[in-house]
Amino acid sequence: MGILCPCGVSVNASSQRNKVKFAFKCGTVTGNLTYCANVCITTLKKSTLSLKFVDTECPNRKNFLFTANTITSVVCKKDGQGCEVTINGTGIVNGKQYPFIAVFRDQVATAAHDIVESFEIIGFFSQNGAVLVPQGSIIALGCREL
Repeated sequence: MGILCPCGVSVNASSQRNKVKFAFKCGTVTGNLTYCANVCITTLKKSTLSLKFVDTECPNRKNFLFTANTITSVVCKKDGQGCEVTINGTGIVNGKQYPFIAVFRDQVATAAHDIVESFEIIGFFSQNGAVLVPQGSIIALGCREL
């Protein structure tokens, strides 16, 4: 019997041709995003979260892999028929640590897509608005009404 997670998210999602922003560059950069997460509020030290960006404008120029090294909070909120999960913490990009905030939305099964509402690596990167991902690639756990 597995451990029940009262609030968390499982994410295995990707999206192509997104216009993202970097803190050190004016304008946007186009590329592909891959999100992976296995986060539970009761097992934060064992939780994992990563974001991979592949620059398709100037291949290899702005590529990076962000990996969370500390997850400090997880908040689950029922929103209409969906569930929104907000995760805060810190992580590493190219050997440097940054704070981050990620917001994932698990839509009802009949919806066409799930949504990564936002993913910001503060002082480094922003996905620049909501990103649609395939339905079923975000699975929220333990949503409740607020």
